[in-house]
Amino acid sequence: MALQGPIPIHFGQLFPHGCYAVGEVEKVRDFDASTPDRFVQSRDKQTGEPVWQLAVMDPDPAAKAAQKTVVVKLVGQVEPVVPPPTGGLPFTPVEFEALCVTPYVNKDGRLAYSIKARAVRPIRLHAKPVTEPKEAA
Repeated sequence: MALQGPIPIHFGQLFPHGCYAVGEVEKVRDFDASTPDRFVQSRDKQTGEPVWQLAVMDPDPAAKAAQKTVVVKLVGQVEPVVPPPTGGLPFTPVEFEALCVTPYVNKDGRLAYSIKARAVRPIRLHAKPVTEPKEAA
């Protein structure tokens, strides 16, 4: 099978209504290497770089309440910086670069997705929303 590992996806496909940072960037804990007295930051399996995480809100009106906030993991040597809020908004609109998703089965036996990116940046105002392809008549 040609498709192995994380699946690349465009920002507009994953977040067609955009997304908003609702927290701060945090280090991801390596639960196997950490102890109660010693924090060890998780490393990406493909690159070996440190892993960070950022909670974002998806304003998709069709999303269920439990799906509104998701965590995006960010991979990089340097801690990512969330752009400052603009326009008096309480949350910061952001985009992600080099997004990919990894499907997995969660502890409840349901399909879930881990979302990973290389960088976070301010939203580009000239970006066009992704629309569904029209079916042939």
